[in-house]
Amino acid sequence: YFCPYVTVFSKTHGKYTPEQLEIELTHLPPVTNMDKGALFAVKCFRFGFDQATGWNRGVMTPEKILNRAIFLETVAAIPGMVAAIIRHFRSLRNMTRDGGMLNMFLEEANNERMHLLTFIRLKDPGMIFRAAVIGAQGVFATGFGLAYVASPAFCHRFVGYIEEEACLTYTKIIKAIEEAEEGSELAQWKTQDAPKIAKGYWHLGDNGTVLDVMKAVRADEAEHRDVNHAVSGVPDDTVNPLYDPRERLDSMLTKYVKDIMEREQQENVDKKAAATS
Repeated sequence: YFCPYVTVFSKTHGKYTPEQLEIELTHLPPVTNMDKGALFAVKCFRFGFDQATGWNRGVMTPEKILNRAIFLETVAAIPGMVAAIIRHFRSLRNMTRDGGMLNMFLEEANNERMHLLTFIRLKDPGMIFRAAVIGAQGVFATGFGLAYVASPAFCHRFVGYIEEEACLTYTKIIKAIEEAEEGSELAQWKTQDAPKIAKGYWHLGDNGTVLDVMKAVRADEAEHRDVNHAVSGVPDDTVNPLYDPRERLDSMLTKYVKDIMEREQQENVDKKAAATS
């Protein structure tokens, strides 16, 4: 039920086609007790956060969206970094290669950070908000780090389910923007210029809007969803094809041979042309 390993680890952040921006909302049914535990933890986290922030109460406003997005992105960038650090130390401790997996998790963490850096161009959080972020980071990073040492498979399944919820959240935001009454604050996001950092990162062009940013962020979350579900439970020695030097060498050799064959064919054509002239 997952795409092949040759593509599941690939990243297309900033290179989305219009078709890729229209993601599919998927859900991986839990099979094992570990899966069920991860899903239950995510549902509890989501319910508590929704209730505390009043996400499902009242009308959708830019203020409500940005408060939620900024806070969550400060936490969402933690799992990838924690996974990369722990895998890095294990590689050093065992004196073995990691197979390029930690590169992928570092890129995931940085991608989530770019979401945050984009959103804070639309709203500058106050001191109380920033203090809450520090507290949340301390608690979540500590808990997730200990959990990752105990069970990487559980943590990646947990993140996969978290990203499923993120896709639902951004889909709700996108729908609210698209259906917003003309003249309202939210409707302005359909035409408001995206921050320059977003235009550069996602290649949105000169006419990129805040709505385009939301679609790109949702596409990122869909990639994180699929990748984390895919790597949950894979053997420790799994090689990430995106960073596999053998794959790159094979690709280079294939291109080299192809270039030689094309050059020889062109030379033969030129010789025949010269002979008949």
